[in-house]
Formats: sequence, C-alpha cells, structure tokens
Amino acid sequence: MDALKAEIALKRKTFQDVPPTDRPAKYMRRGDIERLKEEQERKEREDKEAKERERKEAEKAAKPQNGEQATSRSTTHSPHPDSLRNAEPPTPDPSSSTTFNISHEEAIRRLRVKGQPIRLFGESDRDRRLRLRALELIEEKEHERHGGQNDFKKALEDVESRAQKEGDDKGRKRGGKEGKEGSVELLDLDLVKADPDKLYPIIYYALKRTLKEWEEWMDDRPEHVKRTTQGKLAAATQRQSAEYLKPLFKLLRSRSLPADMLARVSEIVHYMQKRQYQRANDSYLRLSIGNAPWPIGVTMVGIHERSAREKIFSRPGCTCAER
Repeated sequence: MDALKAEIALKRKTFQDVPPTDRPAKYMRRGDIERLKEEQERKEREDKEAKERERKEAEKAAKPQNGEQATSRSTTHSPHPDSLRNAEPPTPDPSSSTTFNISHEEAIRRLRVKGQPIRLFGESDRDRRLRLRALELIEEKEHERHGGQNDFKKALEDVESRAQKEGDDKGRKRGGKEGKEGSVELLDLDLVKADPDKLYPIIYYALKRTLKEWEEWMDDRPEHVKRTTQGKLAAATQRQSAEYLKPLFKLLRSRSLPADMLARVSEIVHYMQKRQYQRANDSYLRLSIGNAPWPIGVTMVGIHERSAREKIFSRPGCTCAER
C-alpha cells in the first residue's frame, strides 16, 4: 500500500513539474489559431519569394551567356556588325505599370477629378499612382462595355478631340458661313394664328444661328481658359445641348410640331431675339409643365367635374405635364 502511495506521489510531482506550455491543450484560443495561420502563411510566402529569387538569378546568369553567343554569332555571320551596335533599343510599352510615372501634382489632380481621396492611410506615392492607374483602367473597361451611355463624358471627349484638330483656317471658314447665313428674320407672334407654316423656317434658323454663335464664342476663348476643368465642362454643355436639340430640328424640318408646342417655342424664340430672357423662361415653363398648379388626381375631392378643373384643361398653355 505504501508503495502504491509513493508511486502516485511521484506521478503527481512529475506532472506538476512540467510547464503548462508543454502540456497537450484540449482547446486552443482563437488568437493561437490565427498566429499559427500567420506563421504558416509567412513561411509559404518566404519559400515562394526564395524560389522566385532563385529563378530570377538563374535567368540573369543565363542572359549574359546567351547575349555573348548571340553577339559572337552576329559578328561572324552579319556583313554589317556596326549597324547592330548602333541599333536603338526597343521602346517600352507605355501601357505598362513601370512607365506610368507621373508627378505627384498630376496624380492628385486626376484623383480629385475622379472624386477619389488623394491619399489613403499609410499609402505611399507609388501605391497612389498604382491606385490611380487601376481606376483609369477600370473606367476604360466600363466605357468600352457601356459605350454611348454617358453622353456628358462623350461630349468632353469630343471637345478634346476637336480642340486637337483645329486648324488655322477657322477664321476664314467662319467668315464664309456668316456671309451665307446673313441676318435672321425677327419672329412675329401674330403668325401663330395667321400663318403657322411661316414659323418653322424662322424658328429653325434662329436656333441654328444661336447655337453657332455659342459655339464660336466657346472657340474664341483663350487657350488657358479652354484647358481648365470649367472650360471643358462649358464646351461639353454646348455640345450636349446641340445634340439634344436634334429631335426638335427634325420636327421643324418636317413641319410636324404640335400646334401648342409650336406656339410656346415661338414665344421662346421671340423673347430670346428681343433679349427678354425672363419672359422666354416663363414660356419655357408653360411649355414644360403647363398652367396646372398641382397634379390633377392627387387632390380630387369628388367624382363630379369642377369648373376650375375644366378651365385648367381648356387653357392652351397646358402641354407636357397635363397629358
């Protein structure tokens, strides 16, 4: 019995002498598991980097030998060895990431234009340039995938390409076109009821002339104003407005504009020619939303017809919103 007690005491003493870190743990903490994973990933990464380094060193060691063999072979077989020595090295691909080396100011400007932060936390200048390059590549792919959806961006690109193609004969062309167009006839509002067919050419050429004057004024701006962001946006707005007016010009050429819209457009052109822009804006509002003070149907108080409701629908100024 004493021998058994002595054996148990010896076992207990040896178990207590063992440090707790050497004991087999039944459960592991999350921190220990993550630390083991990090160590394993670090070892794998170091092994991969070591293999990559060895491969690059082997390639570097093999390149001089291949170069010497190629030069010896070319000197023995080529009749003009000097031309090979004077040959220019191949130019690097500008689209590669190594050649995307722009200044810090340019990188900051491009990021601000895109609405992106100019620097992330802990980001170096090289990382910022790489982030900018990645954003530009993503935008290029999106533009190729959804081509033609962003009209304003397309207008900006058209403005930049047009600015590059401008020639010195701009003034000569402008003078010839001005001589052909001449002066536009002042629109008379009495023609709306008397002879509506005469309004179509007057409105057409008045709007065309206004667009042309707007375009020429944009071209006459100084070069430093054109290159600014505001200058490019203003030019893109002009191009976009001309693009959106094409359906109206098509209706004017075919003389198929509705009568109520023709009356409102005639008022806009008339007041615009007289430089009464507030009245022209009022006519535009009557063209777009009409005279209705609120949407009919939302505040209906009954099923019977009301006199005010009948007057609203009988007014000639109600066009788009009341239909």
